[in-house]
Amino acid sequence: MVNNNPDILIWENVEVERSSSEASRRSNDDLRISERIVARYLDSPKDTPFALEYAYHLLGDVMGQTVLDYGCGAGENSVLIASHGGSVIGVDISPDLLDMAERRLDLHGNTAYEFKVGSAHDLPLKDCSVDVVYGMAILHHLDLALASDEVFRVLKSGGRAIFLEPVRNSKLVKFIRNLIPYTSPDVSPYERPLTDAELQTFAAKFVSCESRAFNLPFVNLIETLGLSDGLLGAAIKLDGKILRMLPFLKHFATVRVVEMRKG
Repeated sequence: MVNNNPDILIWENVEVERSSSEASRRSNDDLRISERIVARYLDSPKDTPFALEYAYHLLGDVMGQTVLDYGCGAGENSVLIASHGGSVIGVDISPDLLDMAERRLDLHGNTAYEFKVGSAHDLPLKDCSVDVVYGMAILHHLDLALASDEVFRVLKSGGRAIFLEPVRNSKLVKFIRNLIPYTSPDVSPYERPLTDAELQTFAAKFVSCESRAFNLPFVNLIETLGLSDGLLGAAIKLDGKILRMLPFLKHFATVRVVEMRKG
């Protein structure tokens, strides 16, 4: 059992403490997601240069399906999944964040949801019980072998898993990033960017795995420096054009959106 693994227990206890700190800084005023944002992710084009938009394009219409919001946190993505018609099951290790998630879904008038406190390494769900696993920036916090087994276990036959994750394949990009003296206050001491090779290993038991690259390093630099949203948006659009024209540069891109399918 995962719960008997002392290393995983230490890891997860740190995550609970970090998440509690995050929840304490959030107010009810933060829970409302604007109609504009909901609409943006409800109708995202296939060729969008924005990674999260593309992840929601892949999600598509999930009316009548059960979607696991894997590591749901305070429920931001749960609201957007619900807008796609899905019945949401949110699992997170933090009771404090799940309290916020429930308030958020109630505030938006969503009723087809259930939140469960549990480990992403040992999901409190039955085998073959969900149609889609949807995880936004969660795998890079986890033991990938354990997480892969659990995601595969809970998916129905033909089910899909969609992930958005930070990636660092280039040793040069890793070196340059380490020179920048900036750390987000919500960064866990256990999280780390993944590699394409790790994602491929994670997906080994699935019958298909499709990946798309986003965000060459200049996009991350603009974001880290806190420059204007307008400049960041323009940089992301330029990034999309560059990666379409020069696909070999995806090795240096720092975000992946991946869709896997269970046989």
